[in-house]
Amino acid sequence: MKVRYDKKVDAAFIRFSSKRPVGDIEIKKGVILHVTDKDKIVALEILDASQRVPLKNLFKLEVSKAAG
Repeated sequence: MKVRYDKKVDAAFIRFSSKRPVGDIEIKKGVILHVTDKDKIVALEILDASQRVPLKNLFKLEVSKAAG
């Protein structure tokens, strides 16, 4: 997983896979999923990121084991 933040345009880009996206799904204005031809999520793009997420947490990674 890779996380980028572009301060100039206030956009966050979180990449989950190295697969090439072929389409986009805007799930909410300014929140875009980039997907493969089989609708697998490749990346998440957040516009106006500083207004939507706490930027200090953007690069913080917490990993926990799923219950079950």
